[in-house]
Amino acid sequence: MANKDSLSTHSAEQGSKPSQLGEKPQNGPGVTRRSFLSRVGAAGIVATARPFLAHASTTQVETPAPVAPPPSVPGAVPITLKVNGKEYHLKLEPRVTLLDALRNDLQMFGTKKGCDHGQCGACTVHVNGRRLNSCLTFAIMHQGDEITTIEGLARNGELHPMQAAFVEHDGFQCGYCTSGQIMSAVALFSEPCGADDNSVRECMSGNICRCGAYPNIVAAVQQVRKRG
Repeated sequence: MANKDSLSTHSAEQGSKPSQLGEKPQNGPGVTRRSFLSRVGAAGIVATARPFLAHASTTQVETPAPVAPPPSVPGAVPITLKVNGKEYHLKLEPRVTLLDALRNDLQMFGTKKGCDHGQCGACTVHVNGRRLNSCLTFAIMHQGDEITTIEGLARNGELHPMQAAFVEHDGFQCGYCTSGQIMSAVALFSEPCGADDNSVRECMSGNICRCGAYPNIVAAVQQVRKRG
């Protein structure tokens, strides 16, 4: 009887003794530490991944839209313009002005759009050596003509003397009218214009400077004229 009781006591102690990992017996009631941590970890993964999985299921992969060719302009005709010594082949609607062709199609932004009515002179260019308000003429009218813009005045990386004189005399403030002022001033070399300052003012009267830099503009023009 004593041996049987001791064996029973030993078996009970072995069944109730916790394992080295702190687990309860597999056949006992409750949850072990290992299984509890495993369940908590799995629940945390599911909880954190759920928003991403939901977003992934509702979000479609965006593919870039194919680039459409530029729309054809009704009535556009092929024309060739020679600007600053280089020929450009364009397809323009016949009513496109020379100014818009230079800026919008040839990306020559030195020629400015001011009033767009031929009153301010900001769009002045040279056509066959004569100054012209490019907002008042159609591009299609100047096929075969020699067109010069402010970008074409410099030679071999050096400023035209009139450009350098405008810089030297501060013949500008905001600079918006400056390209037209310089183009008109260069054209005076081939136009009848008196030698005095008042004659220069009269010949340059078609170019408006809203900043009021007229005295410096006249000084720049006269410097170049006197130097020949």
